[in-house]
Amino acid sequence: MHSDIHTLLHTYHSAELHREAAVIRPVRRGLKSQVGWKMVEFGLRLVQERPAPAVVRRMPRTA
Repeated sequence: MHSDIHTLLHTYHSAELHREAAVIRPVRRGLKSQVGWKMVEFGLRLVQERPAPAVVRRMPRTA
């Protein structure tokens, strides 16, 4: 499939999904909604894999 056609189809499909989502669930901007999304964001940050801390070995100093 040509890349331009693929991009165009993706754009149309994305717009259609956005229209359907707007009809089903209107956007709420209340405090409860904002706090809920902040909690989701915080939870996603907690479950991300983090690299193990590097072990720092201190060498003895000779004056």
